[in-house]
Amino acid sequence: MDMEIDFKNYQLSHELRGHEDDVRGICVCGNAGIATSSRDKTVRYWVPDPTDKRKYESSKILLGHSSFVGPLAWIPPNPDFVEGAIVSGGMDTMVFVWNLSNGEKFLSLKGHHLQVTGLVLDDEDIVSCSVDCTLRRWRKGQLVENWEAHKSAIQAIIKLTSGELVTGSTDTTLKLWKGRTCLHTFAGHSDTVRGLAEMHGLGILSASHDGSIRLWSLTGEVLMEMVGHASIVYSVDSHVSGLIVSGSEDCSAKIWKDGACVQSIEHPGCVWDVKFLENGDIVTACSDGAVRIWTSYQERIADPADLDSYVSQLSQYKLSRKRVGGLKLEDLPGLEALQIPGTTDGQTKVIREGDNGVAYAWDLREQKWDKIGEVVDGPEDGMKVALFDVDIGDGEPIRKLPYNRSDNPYDTADKWLLKENLPLTYRQQIVEFILQNSGQGGVALDSSFRDPYTGANAYIPGGSSSMSVVSAKPTFKHIPKKGMLVFDVAQFDGILKKITEFHNSLLSDPVKKDLSLSELEISRLGAVIKILKDTSHYHTSRFADADIALLLKLLKSWPLAMIFPVTDILRMLVLHPDGATVLLKHVEDENDILMEMIKRVATNPPLPQNLLTGIRAVTNLFKNSPYHTWLQKHQSEILDAFSSCYSSPNKNLQLSYATMILNYAVLLIEKKDLQGQSQVLTAALEIAEGENIEVDSKFRALVAVGSLMLDGLVKKIALDFDVENVAKTAKAF
Repeated sequence: MDMEIDFKNYQLSHELRGHEDDVRGICVCGNAGIATSSRDKTVRYWVPDPTDKRKYESSKILLGHSSFVGPLAWIPPNPDFVEGAIVSGGMDTMVFVWNLSNGEKFLSLKGHHLQVTGLVLDDEDIVSCSVDCTLRRWRKGQLVENWEAHKSAIQAIIKLTSGELVTGSTDTTLKLWKGRTCLHTFAGHSDTVRGLAEMHGLGILSASHDGSIRLWSLTGEVLMEMVGHASIVYSVDSHVSGLIVSGSEDCSAKIWKDGACVQSIEHPGCVWDVKFLENGDIVTACSDGAVRIWTSYQERIADPADLDSYVSQLSQYKLSRKRVGGLKLEDLPGLEALQIPGTTDGQTKVIREGDNGVAYAWDLREQKWDKIGEVVDGPEDGMKVALFDVDIGDGEPIRKLPYNRSDNPYDTADKWLLKENLPLTYRQQIVEFILQNSGQGGVALDSSFRDPYTGANAYIPGGSSSMSVVSAKPTFKHIPKKGMLVFDVAQFDGILKKITEFHNSLLSDPVKKDLSLSELEISRLGAVIKILKDTSHYHTSRFADADIALLLKLLKSWPLAMIFPVTDILRMLVLHPDGATVLLKHVEDENDILMEMIKRVATNPPLPQNLLTGIRAVTNLFKNSPYHTWLQKHQSEILDAFSSCYSSPNKNLQLSYATMILNYAVLLIEKKDLQGQSQVLTAALEIAEGENIEVDSKFRALVAVGSLMLDGLVKKIALDFDVENVAKTAKAF
């Protein structure tokens, strides 16, 4: 390999437009084409434009995933696939194989419990990795083996030319595999390993959330570390020329040579994936929905108009992102706004001066605007952060003091004095300076001090000799969710009327007459409903075993289209203390009647009325702690059975499913069940990101996500799922 090549800057060659959301993955299909995956739930296949060697045109759109699509792999043409095939994995836990001859789904591989994050071909096998910590090997559409490869989410997998597999994980390590045997564990990154690539003849490249790229020998030695990105590095790739390319959250693709960054290509969004083409061109996948090809060859550079258009895209993106204290720079008034007098002493105004925002305060006595200082972006939208110039005196240099108007000035002063290594005796002077310059004179404030590093209090003359340390844990209005939600309203008369109608229908059918009810059974059902109606006596009323046995008999024997009113009685029965207790005996039997009911109502094609009453019955079980062990044990089966509900056009089904997910989040946080929390997080994010989802359903899903992140064990996994982008979308929603 010639590492002494002359480097020429890459420039835009072509933009591939078609995806409607973030482009998440790229697969180079030899010289035949390029496949891309997206948050828009599609895979697109692009082929070279025969009229222009710089360009590609859309050839196939592969539809089938129910959530965003990530990893891709290419199966070259063979007797089974004349034009080759694409393998895709998604957040919906599915792996699909697509025939490129017709764009149809050829195989559906179901087995992973959480998001599929990586795919490789190993001879004729497909190997997939997932957030569920497993590797799964598929052969001719069948799962032939699977094993837990890491104790945390697996984020990437590659196959080396020598035949071994390499995985990267949220546990910060890489592992080298021969079959199911781990040959070596590579430790060194300080955060999630997100992307992997082979550096031909040298070793393995890894991209990490810690902002670095590392080159490892196969024995685990770090040969090179490349640092330059300002945020998470999502992807990395290498070329036979010796060049390396990386993509990052910092909106850039960086090109590296001999360990040094030789070019940084700005993008109007996060760069999710990067790949080299065989000819040395680079393909990037961006959160703005565009796929871009970059070249160092003059004859393949885009036309001047396209280059100007891209510069304009970048400029607009930067302007839209530039914020000063939570305010958009482009929305700020210019200096002409200072010609308008203020109305009150200390009134503040932020003015755009070039590419900066500058704060001014109105001096009522002098009738003029005084410059306070430059406003910088705060940690959250809506915070106005002024940089004050502080002259300590005593020959000390002028120092910059950042201040959020929403902060307690005493907290700001304490942290700043500690940071600047200045004595706390300056504290009151700094507070008064902040109040005077921010127009907050006369505001009553909490002056209690807490060292932000030790949590200790400062001594204040005349104050109490001891102060309690206030918990730094944030508090929110809706999270973490406590307690369970239930569906406790029922139209009992309507339920009984529908059961009677179905009974009469069975009675008049010679074939099904034996399934009809006896007079005693009709009377018993009436008695059950009478007890359920009388909520004021729930503490004393009782059910006979025969009452429950009758309901279970109908659930088992009645035609599928007729069981929903019976399931609805069951939904209300589990909210009755004695009803729930008697039913539990049947649930704990070998023949678990509840799982039978769930499997029945979810039978394909499921009837909406069966799904609705079934999922609401399960949701109400959370109200009774004796059912919690059963709910935890059968969580995967239950979520799988009702997984179609979130995308149903039926708004009531959506809400019922979201409510069950929220209850599961509360339960599994209490049980400290990491695997269960991960699966529920995936389901909640699917709802939060889904299209045409009813607003209350989205809200409950977001409360589940927030609760799991705040009190659960999956905050790191949620960040790997790009939950920040989900939150931004939800905020706008």
